[in-house]
Amino acid sequence: MMTKRNALVLGLSSALLLTACSSDPEESETSSNANETSSEVEAGGNFILAMPSDPVTLNPHAATDIPSTIVFTNIYENLVMNDENMELQPALSESYDQIDDLTWEFNLREDVSFHDGEPFNADAVVTNFERFLDPDTASPRASLFELVEDIEAVDEYTVHFKTSAPFAPLPAHLAHGSAGIVSPKAIEQDEAGESDLTMNPVGTGPFEFDSWEQGNELVLSANESYYGEVPAIDQATFKVVPEQSTRIAMMEQGEAHYMQQIEPANVGQFDHMDDVSVITQEQLGYEYIGFNTEVEPFDDPLVRQALTMTVNRETLLEGLYDGYGLVAESPLTENTFGYSSNIEPLEYNPEKAKELLAEAGYEDGFEATILTNDANPLRVQVAELVQDYFQEVGVTLSIELMEWGAYLDAVGEGNSDMFVLGWSSATGDADYALHPNYHSDNLGSAGNQTFYQNEEVDEWLIQAREETDEDARLALYEQIEQQIVDDAPAIFTVHNDYIVGLSDHVDGFIHLPNGVLQLKNVSLSESDSGY
Repeated sequence: MMTKRNALVLGLSSALLLTACSSDPEESETSSNANETSSEVEAGGNFILAMPSDPVTLNPHAATDIPSTIVFTNIYENLVMNDENMELQPALSESYDQIDDLTWEFNLREDVSFHDGEPFNADAVVTNFERFLDPDTASPRASLFELVEDIEAVDEYTVHFKTSAPFAPLPAHLAHGSAGIVSPKAIEQDEAGESDLTMNPVGTGPFEFDSWEQGNELVLSANESYYGEVPAIDQATFKVVPEQSTRIAMMEQGEAHYMQQIEPANVGQFDHMDDVSVITQEQLGYEYIGFNTEVEPFDDPLVRQALTMTVNRETLLEGLYDGYGLVAESPLTENTFGYSSNIEPLEYNPEKAKELLAEAGYEDGFEATILTNDANPLRVQVAELVQDYFQEVGVTLSIELMEWGAYLDAVGEGNSDMFVLGWSSATGDADYALHPNYHSDNLGSAGNQTFYQNEEVDEWLIQAREETDEDARLALYEQIEQQIVDDAPAIFTVHNDYIVGLSDHVDGFIHLPNGVLQLKNVSLSESDSGY
């Protein structure tokens, strides 16, 4: 078994450098061939993915979760999309340009059709974004484009986005999964009640929706009419397998090509597997323990600061994550635009924590409940560790495990004291890491699930997204980061690595740092093509 770190772009034609490592994430060497043991690749086959959670929806305008996004980003395409280096590349657009401070022009591809045969053109783009921004749609990601005032079809293949103010992160936002372009006919059928985009997605992408047995498996089939290179595999099957031990057994027995979410403590189980690699990828997001700042006692920043100081994040990283990642001192990672190394975190200091709790009137502690999802053992372990830390300062914490969909509903509706969650800063820009989570316009399922409100932060976030000078934007984001850290709406724990399993008989697999899986280049060796 070989473990490769920080490059999940496997088997693409030539000269790809992969970083290999032992089960110690700090030891590494490079390799130019990700799959030296693979047999000759042939077309066809069913790429099987063992996933811990089912998607919530296949409607991109309604989704807020990674399991859903992983699936539908292979069905839908955007005007621009990220490549394996998170660089923006034209996708359904051939080119784009900012033609004045308030107008962006996109020149569209002319050779694209939706899976239902409808043509892709400027009217389709307008239909999508008008729906996305319609208050009746109530998209939880509408804030991505709230500065967009008008979308105009200039001609059949030219679109203008007009904004109310300069909007620097617009191209990055257009690469977000929720901005995938849906067939206008499918939108019309959805609105008429004749179909449901939640269960019947229709895009332009390399894969078409085939079937979905909720709680069991979801199947995509290659789009044989794709304008680009048709996928080599016939199908991609996402099997829902909540138990990690079962997913590991599937990899060992050759019943799956890919498994998501390996706990660091279980990496060693792959040592004896000859045809499976453990792959790690630095990610753009962060894990956190959120406080519901609208309920007592978490409406008091002194309490939140105190509890943040009770958690030794270095110990958490090494003890639960085996060093796979970095301690999170703020929401932004080093590879996100807007990151600052000057942030002063709330350091581990249990004695100071006791003083702050006493100052807030909780010298004798209190009781609270922390929620987390039952299909993520690592988050359960984080909750258990935090439970122990809080006990040391007199706070008694109960843990409640919930199914993923019910968990998201509870947290988004504010039915929690505390919760363990993560956020993928999918665009690589600080605006998407901070605005959805900490602007008061986005309370609840739109992103701000701590229900944090600070008028100054609101104002600075708007200034930063409207500022076109990069240095000025960076200065604003440093100010915003520090204020959020000081207000402590959450305990920022780790910028953890993705840790997944992949069969050595797979080529062309791409795992982006934002959690998206690109499957269009996947192929299977001859021995596995008949899965």
